[in-house]
Amino acid sequence: MKNDLDLQNALKTVFDADSALYQNRGFQRRIGYGTRPAVVNIDLANAWTRPGHAFTCANCDEIIEATNRVLKPARDLKIPIIFTTTAYAVTEGPNTDMGMWGRKIPCETLRLGSEAVEIDSRLNVRSDEHIIIKKRASAFHGTMLAGLLRAADVDTVIITGTTASACVRNTVEDAIAEGFRPIVPRETIGDRIAGAIEWNLFDIDAKFGDVEPVENVVRYLEGLNGAPRKAVE
Repeated sequence: MKNDLDLQNALKTVFDADSALYQNRGFQRRIGYGTRPAVVNIDLANAWTRPGHAFTCANCDEIIEATNRVLKPARDLKIPIIFTTTAYAVTEGPNTDMGMWGRKIPCETLRLGSEAVEIDSRLNVRSDEHIIIKKRASAFHGTMLAGLLRAADVDTVIITGTTASACVRNTVEDAIAEGFRPIVPRETIGDRIAGAIEWNLFDIDAKFGDVEPVENVVRYLEGLNGAPRKAVE
């Protein structure tokens, strides 16, 4: 715990200086909330949220709790809610669907149909919520996500999940490239290394989306009152 605290204090010192540099150059602008949100939960499956897996992240109990805080008002409003998991049907032999990524990380542990790639039961996925199976880091890459969001007239994508350094970051980058407003609730984001979370959230906030405290995101959703409109600043 002391090492984590020391790391966070050191990173804060660095980020404070980097923020000044970025702001002087016109970075770290706020993209803001739109009027029609969706929640996209990245890889909150057992391989990332439960102990004993190659992909297990730190502090996942807290991540699940924070994500459920976001999901509660989103479900009350019946806005689109999407979950992703990364899973592979063929994990052996020369013709796998893991691609080159399988040569870099242990994708073979993410077997389609296994308990490891099921969405964590603590999130209580509902029958009207989508589960997208992806093969790459971004939830947009090779999936129906962009079309699904556009069909629902979504303009704001609230992105939760794991990991900050890969699948969350890649999804945020693609979200803004596709014309959506990415909002990242800080406490809902996980990774295996604390420093990876802090650095990537800092960099996302500087260039690709707005990293916000969970309480701000919940307040925005609750403020919609069943009729999508802009959030109170």
